[in-house]
Amino acid sequence: MGSDGVRSGYDVEQLSAVRAVCGVPLVASGGAGTAEHFVEVFREADVDGALAATVFHDGSLPIPQLKTTLAAAGVEVRAPEAAA
Repeated sequence: MGSDGVRSGYDVEQLSAVRAVCGVPLVASGGAGTAEHFVEVFREADVDGALAATVFHDGSLPIPQLKTTLAAAGVEVRAPEAAA
């Protein structure tokens, strides 16, 4: 909770500690400010997902740009759904 909305990055240390003892899907939350924060949390904390709100709502981090950055870093991302 202390990282929520601060945009200084996820608490990778805490998430890594949880990952070490927890086998269920782990989703990072709170602290994303840049695309690099997402790359870091996937690489260093081995999370299954990462969420954010403010950076998407205010438009400072467009989702297509984030997906491109993650894919370039070797993080698996979902492709956009095809239009019906």
